[in-house]
Amino acid sequence: MHATSCNKTMAFPFHHPFALLSFMSLFSLLLITCSCSRQLRLHNVSHTLVLDSGWSLAGATWYGPPEGFGSDGGACGYQDAVGQPPLSSMVAAGSEALFNGGKGCGGCYEVKCIGNKACSGSPVTVVITDQSPEYGNDAVHFDLSGTAFGAMAVSGKAHELRNAGVLKLHYRRVGCNYAGVNIHFHVDAGSNPYYFATVIQYENGDGDLSQVDLQEGPTKGTWLPMQQSWGATWKLNSGSPLRPPFSIRLKTLRTGKTLVAINVIPEGWQPGRTYQALINFHP
Repeated sequence: MHATSCNKTMAFPFHHPFALLSFMSLFSLLLITCSCSRQLRLHNVSHTLVLDSGWSLAGATWYGPPEGFGSDGGACGYQDAVGQPPLSSMVAAGSEALFNGGKGCGGCYEVKCIGNKACSGSPVTVVITDQSPEYGNDAVHFDLSGTAFGAMAVSGKAHELRNAGVLKLHYRRVGCNYAGVNIHFHVDAGSNPYYFATVIQYENGDGDLSQVDLQEGPTKGTWLPMQQSWGATWKLNSGSPLRPPFSIRLKTLRTGKTLVAINVIPEGWQPGRTYQALINFHP
């Protein structure tokens, strides 16, 4: 009796072979559609977890003191300015994709870490002031100061985040905005009447430079092209004594904007001194 009841339950009400064939075709189509839909949904979820719209993916570590500014100046030559306003230790060493042979010095980026419960998810802005070695398989890598790394954390969790050591982060290029600060020219200590070199700092907007030219004061004529020496330092070797005051013309790397700091290096300039322009690029 039990076997008979079971057979009735398993019976299919198809009285014609074409009806059965049609049913099986429809059932197979539904399975394929369901499977494709599931795969698409999983793909979308995975994509959202990996990358936010408008952001790129990079690796991140930190170096130097836990609440410090990485190294003292680093490969860009900013020296102890990295720990003082307006940089205020919110700096990073960048892999070559960011450092760009020193031409990336001064570039500004928003970064926010992912994949750790101590990450706040809120972006912070850092400036490239040093060069990071290539790290693992990362196409782009930020070696952040301890201060900047901790700033990505939920309030009170900076120590916990730094203990993670290695993270993934989202980053995007942004315009630099040094509110109330004009461009600075720190004259290299080795400068003399025949050789002039300067570290250029705090450019709003692009933050990085592709070309620097110098014009001697008395003639107001020819612009003499300077060469990138290293990092953010630009130099000019002259076969004859240079005649101050010097005007300096800057051209940005990303957008090609030009600015002239007229007579920014005065007569009687001294090696090791810093001189401020009266202007800056628009943020």
